[in-house]
Amino acid sequence: MSAGTSPATTTFIRPDGREKVTGVGRYTADLATTGMAHARFRYADHPHARVLRIDTTRARALPGVVAVVTQEDLPEVRFGGLVQDRTLFAKDVVRFEGEIVAGVAALTEAIAAEAARLIEVEYEPLPVITDFVAAMEPDAPLVHAAWASYERDENMVSNGNTLGYHTIVKGDADAALAQADVVVRSRYESDPSQGVPIEPRAVLAEWRGDEVTIWSSTQVPYAARDGVAQTLQIPAANVRVVVPLLGGGFGAKCDLHFEAQVAALARAARRPVRLVFSREEEFRAIAQRREGIVMEFETGATRDGRLVARRARLILDKGAYCGEGGFLGQMAAMHACGPYQIDNVFVESFLNYTNQQPSGSVRAPTAPQVCWGLEQHMDEVAGELGIDPVELRRRTLIEKGAEGPTRQIFDEIGVKQTLERAVEMIGYERDLPEDEAIGVAVGWWPSSAAASGAYIHLNGDGSGTIVTGAQENGSGAVMAMPTFVAEELGMDPENFTLLYQDTAAANWDMGSCGSQTTFNSGRAILAAAADVRDQLLDAAASELEADRGDLELVEGHVRVKGSPGQSVSIADLAGAGTIHGKGSGEVPDTPTGDTGGCVGRIGNETFAAPQLITQAAHVKVDRETGVVRVLKVAAAHDSGVILNRMGADGQVTGGVVMGVGLALSEGTQLDDDGRQLNPHLLDYKLITCSDAPEIEVDWVQIPTEGAGPRGSKGVGEPPQVPTAGAIANAIAKVLGNRVRRLPMTPERVWAASRGVDA
Repeated sequence: MSAGTSPATTTFIRPDGREKVTGVGRYTADLATTGMAHARFRYADHPHARVLRIDTTRARALPGVVAVVTQEDLPEVRFGGLVQDRTLFAKDVVRFEGEIVAGVAALTEAIAAEAARLIEVEYEPLPVITDFVAAMEPDAPLVHAAWASYERDENMVSNGNTLGYHTIVKGDADAALAQADVVVRSRYESDPSQGVPIEPRAVLAEWRGDEVTIWSSTQVPYAARDGVAQTLQIPAANVRVVVPLLGGGFGAKCDLHFEAQVAALARAARRPVRLVFSREEEFRAIAQRREGIVMEFETGATRDGRLVARRARLILDKGAYCGEGGFLGQMAAMHACGPYQIDNVFVESFLNYTNQQPSGSVRAPTAPQVCWGLEQHMDEVAGELGIDPVELRRRTLIEKGAEGPTRQIFDEIGVKQTLERAVEMIGYERDLPEDEAIGVAVGWWPSSAAASGAYIHLNGDGSGTIVTGAQENGSGAVMAMPTFVAEELGMDPENFTLLYQDTAAANWDMGSCGSQTTFNSGRAILAAAADVRDQLLDAAASELEADRGDLELVEGHVRVKGSPGQSVSIADLAGAGTIHGKGSGEVPDTPTGDTGGCVGRIGNETFAAPQLITQAAHVKVDRETGVVRVLKVAAAHDSGVILNRMGADGQVTGGVVMGVGLALSEGTQLDDDGRQLNPHLLDYKLITCSDAPEIEVDWVQIPTEGAGPRGSKGVGEPPQVPTAGAIANAIAKVLGNRVRRLPMTPERVWAASRGVDA
């Protein structure tokens, strides 16, 4: 199926488009209600310390303060994803500088800020762990002294400061390495970085009796709802989470974030309370940054370019708490294998606690960093073999019938086609000036199969309402759903309105994460549309005295095929609004594999409906200054059948730009105590329009059996996966040396140009 024949390519004005571009749309920070108070937090400001005393007397006495809350006022409940290791407010110990010690609500923002400052906290400093590799040493101080007592997933393997230990084992890597013609070893390291959505986090909470409504800039309202219920010990049915317009998230707004603290303040204040973060808080206080990783790779190959063995050791900085990021080590291990055919594998990953900001889901978590290291390593293997890097990939990438690192057998898969298309678009073999080069990188990412649900209501005037639990963070995935329904029912997309981002209205949904909105909610929408279609055909068959098989839905009518005069309008069939459809679709099965030799199996050991990506980057390097200019990126992707070419291209364009930033400028700088040195947009360098390269996008469209709607797969996260790796390989071609730390800043590139690994 070509993209041009897809129903979702119909020109359609997004329902949320006009209010966004005209500025009349309201985000959470724009909301206000009568009697509303303003929230501020008192932060630890110590990376690691014992809390000896919290005195809120002066804050409570300040005129205009309506509530002060600490953990002493709340149930003693720990929360987290795979490990329950955190309370809403710090109790006994603070573990990173942005940890919340207390919250205040006051009549103005200025009073709230002053009240937070007046809270007195007495600390006993504790040893600070900032080196996430040294955190594994037997004599290292513990970030969580009571780690063994925490509730955890039974498959999490923990020890000391290692929150999670994971392995992938296939064959005998040691024996194969000993027999390999060539063995190449590499070490790379990435700095932590941030998601930096431009919309600041905001939460507004209001109680009515025992029930609370929370408006939040979250990507995962159902997870937020359940987290509030758990930590405040109230029924989930008493918590409603509503997401107004969401100004981006990139994964950094996943998980429970501040909704429960603001709800607790609102309950104590007996009035609505709103929190809006400053830009500095956006950097320091959140628990969703991109993790730092140390990567060591060892690959054995034959002289003709067959990969016989891979060993890898990955050490990841989890930061102070688990949150929803307990899966990071397992995911990183899969990316250390990459989409390659390798006979023998041993990969181990260590997800370690430190006294730094917690790490979590930021667009394709762990993949861009590990791909950056692995793809440079693959170029090093090619250099040792005397084989062109593209040719090595031609010989080693997976294809249909290949066996993955956990013995998953792959169906039809387009990674080799993406390689050929990317090098064709970039003009890989053309001659370039000595300060320019082209690098290539390949990556992969799983599709996230999860339950979802949808409702469709038809009204008596022929219009309809789509109710979905899906979230819209700017990708357009939810906005495309009217086109799916319209095609199924022979109507126009403009006939439908959307009700979404409200936990009281729709079925549970995973949220705007994991590139899963269209993949899962799209199936549910189509199932609900099929339900409506069946009802319309049944009603029309009776009305027209015709067989169902002779009917078709076109232009707002049900008519007898070949007899336009024999028809009835959908409006008439809907009558007083008695036609309602519901659907969930079938969740695809997780691919089988052999993970019997693996440790720490918590999911993602096999990749469902894997998305494959090749990107080629043309760069220009100034050896005298270390400045790198990315001139063009060619991106070829296998995401199954593309349902909305314009939207899919936009996702790739945005992902590539983020990838350029990750490659060249974005990194959180820390002092020796784990405090951030650049928690603001002046020194945390984002890529702007003037820095963006030319980006050419194409798709290898292979219908994927049992995946998303019409054979589609996810799109949102993969575009960032190989960008930094492609840029790094191009830089290395110009310099004749590698930059072994991410981001590849001018200082590091300059050092590499002088023959120094940086």
